[in-house]
Amino acid sequence: MAGLRTARRLLVGGAALAAAGWALRDVPAELGVRPLVSGPERAARMRRSPQFKDGTFFNPMPEPTQTGRPDPSMLAELTRDRTQRRPAGLIPVLTPPSGEPAAEGLRAIWYGHASTLIEIEGKRVLFDPIWSNRPSPSQLVGPRRHHPVPVELGQLPQVDAIVISHDHYDHLDMATVRRLTSSQKAPFLVPLGIGAHLERWGVPLFRIIELDWDEEAVVAGLRFVSTAARHFSGRSLTRNDTLWGSWVVAGRDKRVFYAGDSGYFEGYKGIGAAHGPFDLALMPIGAYSPAWPDIHMNPEEAVNATIDLGATLMLPVHWATFTLALHPWGEPVDRLWREAKAREVKIVVPRPGELVDTADAPALDTWWEMLA
Repeated sequence: MAGLRTARRLLVGGAALAAAGWALRDVPAELGVRPLVSGPERAARMRRSPQFKDGTFFNPMPEPTQTGRPDPSMLAELTRDRTQRRPAGLIPVLTPPSGEPAAEGLRAIWYGHASTLIEIEGKRVLFDPIWSNRPSPSQLVGPRRHHPVPVELGQLPQVDAIVISHDHYDHLDMATVRRLTSSQKAPFLVPLGIGAHLERWGVPLFRIIELDWDEEAVVAGLRFVSTAARHFSGRSLTRNDTLWGSWVVAGRDKRVFYAGDSGYFEGYKGIGAAHGPFDLALMPIGAYSPAWPDIHMNPEEAVNATIDLGATLMLPVHWATFTLALHPWGEPVDRLWREAKAREVKIVVPRPGELVDTADAPALDTWWEMLA
């Protein structure tokens, strides 16, 4: 009898190990590639970058940058007020309309977190797509998505460009990249070094456009400019192997700025002067903390950056979908609303999946208040 129980425990334990091994099978690939050893041409371009020295990329802003290293005192905070860091009910998710984009004008669909589709003068550009349930190297751990994606990847319309701001898991998602590689034909525009990750995940080299800050490329008649950001990179314990950045997308008449992840810095004024004014600015407002003041903007800083950029309309991103900091779930957008009203900055806060036409932006609907 004892032998039978031992055999049963061995079988159960073996099955659990096998299941864990299966679940973790993609983790090595998720970690990506060290770009400096991925090929001599890429390594040479990285070493020529003004943002690269002593083997890594760095923030050239004159102020020192804190990169949010874990603070042991924050562990206790994680166990308190947990219910405030998620919505109190179901986030309203809309189904995006189908059909071809208008040949003129500018529209946007926010899918959640930073994932946003813009339709600019008849072309579609997809920013930082993440369709996975967790921004993590393993779907067994990490913050869970607070709302479903508004549209499945297979139902996403064909896009003209896929733009990545940096290689953190909540902005560069391997599973999403692999599916977009097979379902879409568009090139990926990425900061220096990130092409190494994409190649490992099966993206053909001819579909990868890697740019340093202030470099540009023309895709589908749109001008894409890689611009500065104050952040960091890394998919493992090694940091800053790849560059991070923000993006300008310019058509004949319309211009969009996407900040990616960034702390506030004076450079937004220069970006606005060189490439603006902008019809739309996609600005991050969530996941801020006094523990990492330089790498994520708070809502008031996002408004300040919008003014610096000379943007007509601001659409907030990087909030609502994943809990990545200790602040209450609805606090970012509440603070944004107050600051934008005080400084007369026009904002729009769509529900996930809601289409926004910048020429006829809807009046602000505080839909999040009932969930905060």
